[in-house]
Amino acid sequence: MSLIKLSKKKPATSSDSKSQSVRLHAVYSPDGNEYRGEWKDKKKHGKGIQVFKKSGAIYDGEWEHGKPDGFGTYSVLLPGTKQHVIKYRGLWTKGKKHGNGTFYYDNSSFYEGEWNENNRSGWGEMHYESGDIYEGEWENDKRHGQGALQFVDGNWYEGFWRDGKKNGAGKFYHSDKGQLYEGVWEDGNAKCGTMSDFKRDEARTPTKHPIPELHLVDGEMVLREAQSPYLDQC
Repeated sequence: MSLIKLSKKKPATSSDSKSQSVRLHAVYSPDGNEYRGEWKDKKKHGKGIQVFKKSGAIYDGEWEHGKPDGFGTYSVLLPGTKQHVIKYRGLWTKGKKHGNGTFYYDNSSFYEGEWNENNRSGWGEMHYESGDIYEGEWENDKRHGQGALQFVDGNWYEGFWRDGKKNGAGKFYHSDKGQLYEGVWEDGNAKCGTMSDFKRDEARTPTKHPIPELHLVDGEMVLREAQSPYLDQC
């Protein structure tokens, strides 16, 4: 059974409604967890700080009916130290990351954007440990929809994604070679498209010869016919 210590606060009058009253409490659970903050109807409700004894983690923010709900910050304890670092800062709903927020995976990688029940979903920007940056749509914690991935070497892809892989129409800019691939992708692989020169004079390692122009009666029609089997699956 939790021990509750009331803060020094003017007691409620007889006209106060118990279901509407909010009071400050310090609550110590048998498992060692500690909560200091507002309380309503025997549940954490309002603003408060929860310290988790076992992990040393801290949640500092808004609560509703006993769960983090609203804006809050979740911090973890660095192993072997007494120092806390922020893991997530943003919106919560019923104890889960939901809405806009920033999650820090480590010192060099983080995600800033929309969440849906603890999953990256909606629009967001992911900075990877490698230095690559993705900005675009997400679904169920995977790149899904339209977005652009900028690689640390200067190359980048912009187009459509499905389940974390390039799928559908997209463009891949080979800035190191001065070429551009524009076409259709399936499960991360380029299937059908065109390759053309793109800023060859600015490329670090340009191709030896420029790509020659093709002279077809109806080049667009030929390309559409070649791409149609893959587009139908997207």
